[in-house]
Amino acid sequence: MGVFKYYKVDFLLVCAGLLFLLLDIVLDIYAVVSFYQEKAYVSLGILLLLLLGSSFLVQAYSWLWYSYEDFERLTKVEKCLSQCQLKILHVFQLGIYFRHAGVVEMSLRSFFSKINNPEGFAVYLSHDLSMLRLIETFSESAPQLVLMLTIIMQHGKLDPVTVLKAFGSASAIAFSVTMYHRSLRSFLPDKEKQQMISSGVYFLWNLFLISSRLTALALFASMLPCFIFAHFFCSWVVLFFFVWKSKTDFMDSPCGEWLYRATVGLIWYFDWFNVVEGRTRYRTMLYHGYMLVDISLLCSLWCWKMITEPHDFKISPVYAVITAVSVVAVYILGLISKMIYYKCYHPNLAKGELKGDATTMFNAGQGPTRMSTFAGDETDFPVCQLSVRHLDIDVDEDVTSRSGPSPPAPDIKRCNKRMRKLAENFYS
Repeated sequence: MGVFKYYKVDFLLVCAGLLFLLLDIVLDIYAVVSFYQEKAYVSLGILLLLLLGSSFLVQAYSWLWYSYEDFERLTKVEKCLSQCQLKILHVFQLGIYFRHAGVVEMSLRSFFSKINNPEGFAVYLSHDLSMLRLIETFSESAPQLVLMLTIIMQHGKLDPVTVLKAFGSASAIAFSVTMYHRSLRSFLPDKEKQQMISSGVYFLWNLFLISSRLTALALFASMLPCFIFAHFFCSWVVLFFFVWKSKTDFMDSPCGEWLYRATVGLIWYFDWFNVVEGRTRYRTMLYHGYMLVDISLLCSLWCWKMITEPHDFKISPVYAVITAVSVVAVYILGLISKMIYYKCYHPNLAKGELKGDATTMFNAGQGPTRMSTFAGDETDFPVCQLSVRHLDIDVDEDVTSRSGPSPPAPDIKRCNKRMRKLAENFYS
């Protein structure tokens, strides 16, 4: 297996992600102030609920992942904080920004430092960041875009605040999807041989599917705003049940796993997300069939309400029907693009063919022990650390029983097991 490479494109995406994050914060503040000045308290309350709920969710994941790794901090930015200070930062919703800073630090060192290949750390840290950004996308950016589109449709006019926020949310969604796919691609054995067009097609089918879904929800919410909450809750309960039945195994604690399942139910409300490895063709077909029916019903209800009931702005029945049909057609176009991706660009690999594959080590007196390594990586930076307690070896007995010199220590690396598990789900 080849080593994990950190390409210039990845570095540029990290920088772009930081810029988008800062832009999103500015637009959030601007939107909150504008809603308050306009006395749009309902929209203000919904926006604040989305911002705070998403922030708490992302910070919870960040804190749990730190705790799973015994609060190990790999970068100078993170090492300047104690465990208590790190906890305080997460309580004040600032923990993820230090993750961003750590990724930027290791990204810069991968290009300018003479240290023997810090790329492994840069890739490792960016994997967690891409997953956190994906969670933030579907807990904040996607619902915000629905809210902004709903306001635009209800008022029948475009104002700078809603347009800027809608553009910012759409940009965040597009960027997060791209970063997530780049993270998955890093586990391919020949990533450099993978055509960039595969990421482009991946981006397009997600763009079509997500935009169609969000537009359908916004159309429905613009006419029946109270029922959108009931629709979300009922849909989430059904989706959460199927996530639970899938028996996911992503987090390292029972509470964390239930949080992950609830989050996947939220993501599934907007888009498909692989949660188990192996062939999921029938599950995917069932999901997209359900989504297609749901989108058709939402658009049909909006069309019927626009035709039968008066509204602040008038739209002819013909245009209403065209709009509803177009939203459904975009979703079908997304499904066609997805089939093209899986037919032409998606590599189907076994679990053992991905980077960070399991290799066999012999545990003293107990036979082979499976551990995850980056085969072929000969850097000074560890990229699946394993301590003696994990091997369950009696050190004193092992050392004294040897008459000759001890063999060299195995080259134990670090791999991001969370993202590798997602890669197994996506590529296997």
